[in-house]
Amino acid sequence: MARPLPPFQAFLDEHRGPVLAFLRSMVGPIDADDCFQETFMSAMRAYETLDGRHPRAWLMTIARRKAIDHHRARARWPEPREELPEVASPHGNPGEADGAGELWALVAELPPMQRQAVALRFAGDLAYAEVARAMGCSADAARRSVHEGLKRLRANGAIATEAA
Repeated sequence: MARPLPPFQAFLDEHRGPVLAFLRSMVGPIDADDCFQETFMSAMRAYETLDGRHPRAWLMTIARRKAIDHHRARARWPEPREELPEVASPHGNPGEADGAGELWALVAELPPMQRQAVALRFAGDLAYAEVARAMGCSADAARRSVHEGLKRLRANGAIATEAA
């Protein structure tokens, strides 16, 4: 049986931070606001169909798809020849105010599946089962992608290795 849904504004307020942090890590600070708005517009249209069991995973799935759509659309944009292309992640990454900007810049360099998994797990604050739902894979695959991403970050010295 589906749980009763809170008003959409309360739903938006509850999930605003993690969704915006995830989108900043996926598309950069400039385009994150546009993707954020598109995410919540889509969520609002489909809100009545939400079963209420995993609302953040449902919302992060929408956000992930909007980020993918953004990258697909951006790939079709003409790029100026005399200027370097804009890099999406070095400015305005999640946690930059507390000195974690360099870490998120290194996360942005991870392969796409690892980057998405790490961003959903830590910026989106999702459990592995919810990461799997958002990415459309098994929980084991999601856990493995997070593990491999963290392993690369440790190898680069971005995060401390665990005590033995």
